[in-house]
Amino acid sequence: MFLKNINYLFNRLLIKVLSVFLSIIMYFGLMLSPAYAAPSNMTGDYTKDTVTVVKTLKEAIEITKESPNKDEIREESLSLITDYISRYRNRGLVNKTQSFTTMQTALNAMAGHYKNFATRPLPEKLKERLNKELSLAEKMVLRES
Repeated sequence: MFLKNINYLFNRLLIKVLSVFLSIIMYFGLMLSPAYAAPSNMTGDYTKDTVTVVKTLKEAIEITKESPNKDEIREESLSLITDYISRYRNRGLVNKTQSFTTMQTALNAMAGHYKNFATRPLPEKLKERLNKELSLAEKMVLRES
């Protein structure tokens, strides 16, 4: 009976020591491994990035449904929209400007269409709206800078 208790206690102690040891190894393994940032198309200059995004997306808007590379352009546009919004959404000096809110409205509309209707081209009404909003955002950002 006494040997069974000692064996049981030894096994519990061994399990605790192993779990602490593995936790320490995992902690230092994660803390010492390098973290890499995702590559971004944004430069950090809000005005320059906004003008670049506007020009690129206006070109994407003009793509017809017969274009052979329409899927590639759609994916690049979604990536660019994600990069732009994630770069500037949490910047207090930028996200309160009229240019950013106008850009965000246009980008949300375009990304929403691309994600929900991936195989359909942009409707004419949406193209007109996007062109207006993107042009307005470009004018505003140039005026604000």
